[in-house]
Amino acid sequence: MTGVQRTFYFGVLGTYTIGADRGKWYVSRMRKTKKLEDVYRFPGFRPVRQVRGCFGDPKTRILRLRRWKKTICGTCGLLHRSFYDRKVRQIRDLSCGDTRVYLEVKLRRVFCQLWDSVKQERLPWISSNPFYTKRCALYVGRRCRGSTLQAVAKELALDWKTVKEFDKQYMREQLRRVGLPGPVVIGIDEVSIKRGHTYRIVVSDLLRRRPIWFGEKDRSETSMDQFYQWLGPKKRKRIRLAVMDMWKAFRTSTLKSDHAPRAAILFDKFHILRHLGEARDKVRKSEYARLTGQARAYSKVQKYTLLSHRQNLTLDGRKALKQLLLANKRLNTAYLLKESLGQLWDYQKEGWARKYFENWKASLKCQRLAPYEAFAEMIDRHWDGIAAYCRAENKVPLGFVEGLNNKIRVLQRRAYGLRDEE
Repeated sequence: MTGVQRTFYFGVLGTYTIGADRGKWYVSRMRKTKKLEDVYRFPGFRPVRQVRGCFGDPKTRILRLRRWKKTICGTCGLLHRSFYDRKVRQIRDLSCGDTRVYLEVKLRRVFCQLWDSVKQERLPWISSNPFYTKRCALYVGRRCRGSTLQAVAKELALDWKTVKEFDKQYMREQLRRVGLPGPVVIGIDEVSIKRGHTYRIVVSDLLRRRPIWFGEKDRSETSMDQFYQWLGPKKRKRIRLAVMDMWKAFRTSTLKSDHAPRAAILFDKFHILRHLGEARDKVRKSEYARLTGQARAYSKVQKYTLLSHRQNLTLDGRKALKQLLLANKRLNTAYLLKESLGQLWDYQKEGWARKYFENWKASLKCQRLAPYEAFAEMIDRHWDGIAAYCRAENKVPLGFVEGLNNKIRVLQRRAYGLRDEE
């Protein structure tokens, strides 16, 4: 007897297949097909009925949940076998494809003898907004990482304010999981959030490559002190290196006796080269004011060609740069001096780096480059924070801070500005 097979349904016991193969009988249970109710199960509840087409949407589903008899007080956590009263509430859960799913639950209140008052029960799978589940709130928060609040609200058919609150809850949960950081190398920078020189301080952990603190008010010394107070006396003593720009408030706050006095100060290379780029642009403007006729017009047209890095220029841009430098000796000298200073960060010994800078500064004599001379004086005043990069233990990636600022600016443009500083 081969190939004989029959299927029988035994109700709650499931579906079984009985057959014969090569003279031997066998009985096997067929795998039960998952229904929508099987996916939406929660501790203490199970779905018993499905209602279709609610809230004017034919694709909406409401799952009615049956629950245990016991009730937990939402204030003290005591278990109660009876309840004071109850009411029906519909709670939004994760959607199934394009179908919105709501859970219909009878929420109870209990009379708590410990508090001698009526208290709402506590359900661990409901978010702080009692009309949404926790997993729904976390899903909305994850979606906000790659899209705007308005786009997420439109896609999921939610209120904009609800999406914003879920986004905050998601970020708080991420911060809670990470815990209080204990950085060894920090990067300090400011970011503009509004017009009128409104700044906030951003502190990053450069070894783990992630931001750890965002200032609340401005970029003053008092605001910087708040970071070290937030970090605590034990963890701030672990800081051995602080990378920052040449803003005085950052350095003064870091070197205080009760903050991180033993930390080495390292000034960011990109901020220093930005000051040099501004000096070169001042030379270009002075030459533009001095020249006349066609030479003046050509100098204005080639502004961004002169300010760009050579490796970023196209073939036509390099040809235009070559013609500009051949036509103007002062611009040629300023360009060569700017390009050559980048070698300062390649030295492994502080003495060699200092000798190279002295030679670079000596080449400014008789060149009539006043902005460059002012830049050299600024470097002399902050030399300790520049020479610190020569030490092997201070070779840390310096581009993360600026990259983080670029990401913040992208978020600002996408959101058309930051209105909620929280």
